[in-house]
Parts: sequence; C-alpha cells; structure tokens
Amino acid sequence: MADMETALKELMQIDGAIGVALVDYNSGAALGVLGGSKDLDLTVAAAGNTDVVRAKMRTIEMLNVQDDIEDILITLANQYHLIRPVTGRSGKDLFLYLVLLRTRANLALARHQLGRVEDDLEI
Repeated sequence: MADMETALKELMQIDGAIGVALVDYNSGAALGVLGGSKDLDLTVAAAGNTDVVRAKMRTIEMLNVQDDIEDILITLANQYHLIRPVTGRSGKDLFLYLVLLRTRANLALARHQLGRVEDDLEI
C-alpha cells in the first residue's frame, strides 16, 4: 500500500508526466499536487475536472448503468489528461488526475501504471 505522497511521486515518474493531483470531486479540492508549470495550474485544472467526473457519474446513474468508471481521457493537441476515480474504500469521492505530454507519453503504459498506483493507494 502506498500513501498519497508516494503515489504522486510514482506517477510523476511516468514518461511524459508534467503534473499529477489527488482530488476530492465533491469539493473540488486538490488534496495533493506534484508538478505543473506556469501554463498548467494543477489546482485550477483539478477543480475544473471535478465537473467532468460529477457529470459522468450523474450520466451513469441516469442511464442506470451497473458499472464503474475506469478512467476518463481528455486529449488535447499537446497533452493527455487522465482522470481515474479511486475505487478503494478509503478513496471514496477521490480521483487521480495525471497530465502527460503527448510527444513523450505512451498512453497505454501510462493508463496501466495509473491503474496500478490507484490499486495500491491507501488514503
């Protein structure tokens, strides 16, 4: 089991990672942030992406889909934004948010590593 700080550091080791956050999607608060840049304010991005997560959760509920979100991918011209809800009991209402440079990232490998870190995360 990995704590939040260890998990975020591990995610920043993914090739192409430029920022990562652990976010409460009810409040929009980033509980932990690593990376970012002058062009990527992770606290603002994390808060904004809570709307994405809440909207998808509501849609799944309205459709009565009996399944869970594994991850959400947002593709920009130069970046991938990956959102992965934390499924463990201690991570209820949290998601991991990972931003990658498209030119350096292997998306399949990044998704795999994000899933592995999320599985090991203990809040």
